Amino acid sequence: MPTPLSAREQGNEQKQVQNEAILSLLPADAVTAHTLKLGTGEIAYTATAGTIELRGDDGKVTAKVFYTAHVAKGARVDRPITFAFNGGPGAASAYLHLGLVGPRILEFGASNRDGTQSVLVDNPDSWLTFTDLVLIDPVGTGWSRAADKEAESAYYGVRQDAESLAKVIALYIQKNSRTGSPKYLLGESYGGFRAAKVASALKDTQGIVASGIVMVSPLIESRLIFGATDYPLGAALQLPSLAAAELERKGIFSEQAVAEAEKFAMSDYLVSLAGPPLAGEAADRFYQRVAQLTGIEQDAIARARGFVGEIYTKNLAAADGKVASPYDAAVLFDDPYPETDADRGADPILEGYTRAYGAAFANYARDELGFPTELTYHLLNKDVNRRWDWGGARSDVGATRDLRNLLSVVPSFRLLVAHGYSDALTPYGVSRYVIDHLPATLASGRAILQVYRGGHMFYTKPEERRQFTADVRAFYAAQTKD
Repeated sequence: MPTPLSAREQGNEQKQVQNEAILSLLPADAVTAHTLKLGTGEIAYTATAGTIELRGDDGKVTAKVFYTAHVAKGARVDRPITFAFNGGPGAASAYLHLGLVGPRILEFGASNRDGTQSVLVDNPDSWLTFTDLVLIDPVGTGWSRAADKEAESAYYGVRQDAESLAKVIALYIQKNSRTGSPKYLLGESYGGFRAAKVASALKDTQGIVASGIVMVSPLIESRLIFGATDYPLGAALQLPSLAAAELERKGIFSEQAVAEAEKFAMSDYLVSLAGPPLAGEAADRFYQRVAQLTGIEQDAIARARGFVGEIYTKNLAAADGKVASPYDAAVLFDDPYPETDADRGADPILEGYTRAYGAAFANYARDELGFPTELTYHLLNKDVNRRWDWGGARSDVGATRDLRNLLSVVPSFRLLVAHGYSDALTPYGVSRYVIDHLPATLASGRAILQVYRGGHMFYTKPEERRQFTADVRAFYAAQTKD
């Protein structure tokens, strides 16, 4: 006679059935043929929308990871392949997929900022012209799911995430016989930090060596970003982005003017913040200079003793009833909470038009890639972000050691870091500082910073996307020549 199950065992069995039901909503891999039409010709390619299973030590499936691959037909066996993911943590790859690299791109109407007017079209600047693409949604994002709540802890963390993505990449490479292809990683925001960690994990645990990394608006050293409101160096590295935003708002942007702001930031501004409080005429001159550069009200700057890392959003002198976006400080929007300085409401970029990427990708996968599912596509899963295991304090994580080691032990490894000038969230000054402080023997000609007009998602501007794609194409070509 069978032994009755305990209440706990019954509960676990029920959870297992529920989780299996959720994972069963993911259909079989879909492979479809397409043609990307360009002004210079056409590219025939195969698209695969599918999942890769990850298993625990007991052989049971612990997660299914959704990915989309675009592979050019008839290409050479040594054609580069790029594995891409976004950041958050908790963001799906649809941002980079439909915003930058994929064969199809989402346009946001005449204003380029209206999610209700978005339309999917062929991407004239697709990276498919020079590399095959595999876009990966980390567990908890997109349609990637862990087998159960307990299994999620094996993926929601810096180390766990890097190791699981390295495993996904290794499984794809093995399954598709891409061992001989140059392998690149592309990551946006936290995804830039993630790319460095994944490259290290690929090398150390999978025996796969990456040829290079492209970072878009990356977090590299968190102490230099999250310290902008409290520490002189972080503030000085952010100031040029705020100055660039003010130049954009006035319609007088120039690289020379930004260079002058950079010089002030790393000299008088940094020294003044690091020293004792200014007083009298010296204080007036200093705060007036910061106000002229950033457009922030001088009184607000004086109250903050020159630290403008957060006050810029609601204290712009010429922005009557407007709030600036951290994702692009040049973008102003109506203040939903004018009664308070503390609450600026939802961001018009992150919470506004770019949210359209989620539904657009779900429709694209169903209608064009042949991957229909009733699962919700998690474009931005805030629960993942809240539960993330940083391995300590979030403000203490960094990827510089990973980059130093990769540059040191892989002589052909190269790094391209791209930013928008007016991104106040992950300022380009931080990445410049990191690159400038790499050993010259490692960085010279191999660690490159490129800055473009726009903010965190500068690639939503067609002209900047076009230039960035051209720069990345040259970056890949130089690697091939070497």
